[in-house]
Amino acid sequence: MLPRFKAAAVHAAPVFLDSWATTEKAIAIIREAARAGAALIAFPETYIPAFPVWAALWPPIDNHDLFVRMAEQSVLADGPEVARLCAEARALGVTVSIGISERSAVSVGGLWNSNLLIGETGEILIHHRKLVPTFYEKLVWSSGDGAGLKVAETRQGRIGGLICGENTNPLARFALMAQGEQVHISSWPPMWPTRRPAGGGNFDNVAANRIRASAHCFEAKVFGIVTAGYMDQALRAFLIERDRTIADVIDQTPRAASFFVDPTGSVFGDGLQDEEGIAYAEIDLNRCVEPKQFHDVVGYYNRFDIFGVTVDRSRLTPARFRDPEQPIADVQDAAILSVDADAASNGQGRDLRS
Repeated sequence: MLPRFKAAAVHAAPVFLDSWATTEKAIAIIREAARAGAALIAFPETYIPAFPVWAALWPPIDNHDLFVRMAEQSVLADGPEVARLCAEARALGVTVSIGISERSAVSVGGLWNSNLLIGETGEILIHHRKLVPTFYEKLVWSSGDGAGLKVAETRQGRIGGLICGENTNPLARFALMAQGEQVHISSWPPMWPTRRPAGGGNFDNVAANRIRASAHCFEAKVFGIVTAGYMDQALRAFLIERDRTIADVIDQTPRAASFFVDPTGSVFGDGLQDEEGIAYAEIDLNRCVEPKQFHDVVGYYNRFDIFGVTVDRSRLTPARFRDPEQPIADVQDAAILSVDADAASNGQGRDLRS
């Protein structure tokens, strides 16, 4: 029998651009979800410290101060905020997926849109950096790499995840399918403005996210946890106080939703959109088996003699340093002693140091 468990999709706002306060709020949410019986708890995209919605609202020349604040409040993957979350996951024996704006250890302004999967032992099982920041996100985050395109073996099954627009990338999704993914976590921002409301045609992220989640779950025959951010009154007030002309954009842009999808692509369990909270669903991985008879795209329903996919999971770094194993002086001395020994064996010993 495959695992059965209760999952939680967190539909919540951060404490805007306050990484430590948001971490404390995340811990309170984890405790609440654990008390409700959730074994797997998933948070939205860059929950710590916030999603940079301002990049959609104003030109970058007006947002320098917000970028500086974002950089200040972004966190290291091995920093104290993440350590606090790992300790809580270990104490409660739960698995936690959480989005962070990750700070580079070698650049004060280098940031990634990242997601961490923390196991019930407190270990970071997956550290994924978003492959390509989407649209205006490029003004804030750098491109990631393939190091986090992994599926983790847990007591809740084989868990994988992608961030926001990555769920539109067929090859990124297939990379997880090909590792036997059974639960797919997709994380999203609270809103996604693309046009001013007066012109019409704004991006409907609720419909788009449902299409992408359902497509992946149907194709992979997996369960999906869709967890989206929430815009609270504090964030709305902050943005409108900065520029009252964007109130219409904020208020008429569709809010994201959090929900669950089964292996047939159908939505089930709790759903949240217009209020903050935690959505729950009971997941039974045994339901992933029957649909594999119809389409198993990592099994019989593919042609691996025709199609080939290679995934480079190297972690990208700014430079690769090759330090000598010994100081130069030690190497020189070793060479001299070697020459001395050879000379002595030939009856020609002499002091090469002179």
